[in-house]
Amino acid sequence: ASCISLCAFLIISFFFLPPPQPAPETTEIDVDGGVDQDIFDINEALGLDLFEGDIKLHGMQERNSIIGDNYRWPHVIPYVLEDSLEMNAKGLILKAFEQYRLKTCIDFKPWEGEKNYISVFKGSGCWSSVGNIQMGLQQLSIGTNCDRIGTIQHEFLHALGFWHEQSRSDRDDYVTIVWDRIQSGKEHNFNKYDDKRSDFLNVPYDYNSVMHYSKTAFRNGTEPTILTNIPDFMDVIGQRMDFSEYDLEKLNRLYNCTSSLSFLDTCSFELENVCGMVQSSDDNSDWQRLSQVPAGPDTDHTNMGECKDSGYFMHFNTSAGREGSTAVLESRIMYPKRGFQCLEFYLYNSGNENDRLNVWVREYTSANPNGTLRLIQEIKGSPETYWQLHHVSLNVTSKFRVVFEGVRGNGSSNGGLSIDDINLSETQCPHHIWHIRSFTHLLNTSPAGRDGIIYSPPFYSSKGYAFQISLYINGTTDNPFNLAIYLSLISGANDDHLQWPCPWQQGTMVLLDQHPDIRRRMSNQRSVTTDPERLSGSDFTWDRPAIVGSEATFPNGTKYMRGPGFGTNAFLTHERLRSRDFIKEDSVYILLTLEGIPTATSKPPTVTGTATTDSVTQPEDPEVPAFCPDNPCHNGGVCVMVDRASVCRCPAGDNWWYMGEKCERKGSTRENTVIAVSSTITVFVVMLIVTITTAVCLKKKYRQGKENKDGLTLEE
Repeated sequence: ASCISLCAFLIISFFFLPPPQPAPETTEIDVDGGVDQDIFDINEALGLDLFEGDIKLHGMQERNSIIGDNYRWPHVIPYVLEDSLEMNAKGLILKAFEQYRLKTCIDFKPWEGEKNYISVFKGSGCWSSVGNIQMGLQQLSIGTNCDRIGTIQHEFLHALGFWHEQSRSDRDDYVTIVWDRIQSGKEHNFNKYDDKRSDFLNVPYDYNSVMHYSKTAFRNGTEPTILTNIPDFMDVIGQRMDFSEYDLEKLNRLYNCTSSLSFLDTCSFELENVCGMVQSSDDNSDWQRLSQVPAGPDTDHTNMGECKDSGYFMHFNTSAGREGSTAVLESRIMYPKRGFQCLEFYLYNSGNENDRLNVWVREYTSANPNGTLRLIQEIKGSPETYWQLHHVSLNVTSKFRVVFEGVRGNGSSNGGLSIDDINLSETQCPHHIWHIRSFTHLLNTSPAGRDGIIYSPPFYSSKGYAFQISLYINGTTDNPFNLAIYLSLISGANDDHLQWPCPWQQGTMVLLDQHPDIRRRMSNQRSVTTDPERLSGSDFTWDRPAIVGSEATFPNGTKYMRGPGFGTNAFLTHERLRSRDFIKEDSVYILLTLEGIPTATSKPPTVTGTATTDSVTQPEDPEVPAFCPDNPCHNGGVCVMVDRASVCRCPAGDNWWYMGEKCERKGSTRENTVIAVSSTITVFVVMLIVTITTAVCLKKKYRQGKENKDGLTLEE
């Protein structure tokens, strides 16, 4: 009887019980309402009647020229971030300041009682005055939906003295204004100025300017109001990604900048002097300047073989020599000012998995005038057939050199280590890199909507929060032909020890423009900030993923919970995606950081005599696990403290991941496929056994019933 009951249960369970329901899909929230609104769209929807859409005029300013020192700011501009600003806007304003420091000689400092300063607040819309109006407090509004870095750069360029690009006196040579398509009463926004009103500083007209109107500005229907005389630029004008090269050239000319503040060096090895780098005499091999290597790379990273008689990189050959052979390449001497730096470069490993690249700094002090070497990072890994981006954080306070040391490992090698496109700046490195390969194939084959989503590996913030990025390659069903991007918190090992809902962590997602010179990049980025009081229905949006999330599965089969996604379905159009070096070697890089917003002056300091004290209201960071003093993790794993015990967070890629207590084992999608096939076969065998067992049980029961019937007949 028990045998029959078990068989019946298995049969009923398999054939008649409903299958498990799929987990609900992750909720996604568009921070801009799913609409790609430009500055002028935002202000128009609010009913603002500003000069040229986003300029606040003062007195006689519309008849005066910004030409002249009276309208210029000092190179260090005092500012105040008012309490009315949204937290996400505050963080982005500070990021915009970093771009000014990296690419110009303009700096910003918290106001300490100076006569003139910029007060940034959350007003109605996005707007600014033009130039230094010499009136003490000068307002600049970053209102709702103005929290995009390109928008903030645009408004601060107004404050620094710049009008819109299409108002130049020579604009009719480059664009055509279609007057009958402009809203009635808005025609004056398309006026142009003579040379007495505005000076374009002998810089060519710039379709790429962050100060240019878009083609749809102030239109009365669906047709564009601006036509570019070169048709290829129709979808270029109006970008709000970053400064263009000519934006920077004009700004640097207006303020007589000869260098930028936080930039240190860039090198693509195109010149034979290799940017002043020197070979060490203490090694037993050399780095060579080459354009290709038989085992790879076939081209440099700068030009990707597209330019004849150019395209070089530095290569250390590990196919010859003995184990432990080294080649050392040192940069010229650098003079830091900030105490933190970010080293960025591309590495190509065509050698052996035991070959390694060591990054050192040689620091010079009065006590050690010949320099002292300090190891910063060791990089090793399996040989690959493509360039890979790396960031290394430095914290040097005295003059120094960056030292690249190639080391030959044990085992055979057909190639070696190659480096290219080095950038060094006094900025913070991104915390994580998501490298997406074969991107053109994804563009050509991915459908719009949820079936076209790809998910990043899991990442951990410095505070211990786990998060993940989802990218719609061909956009959502409501907004196709755009990249859509969202950030979600996901369940992680630290969740029991973190503060929930997650308070005031800003996630920044940067699609990298892979131009070899960091100063000339126009990367595209969006940021979202966790608000612990935000509600989605009756739940806190940024609560623990186990509470507000939906179930998902990693490629290795591990299940986890993914919280709501925050981002935009209008991250970047495919036209703009192809307009810069976002796709290079058929790869894109998304740089990721999730961090607390820096504590900057949020409102005017209290001034007493000549002394000032900052009054800052900033949410406090929760108690979170600290990183381990010693890292026991292998293969690039990150160690964090959980319940005072060290726990490894293992790295993962598109189709591979490390696992184990110390990230000592590597898994892959191929292995999972084998496991899945094996599991299918196992299930088939089990069901076959169940079927045979059921048949045997029923046959046995039938025989017992027949014997009992025969016995009863004999007794009768």
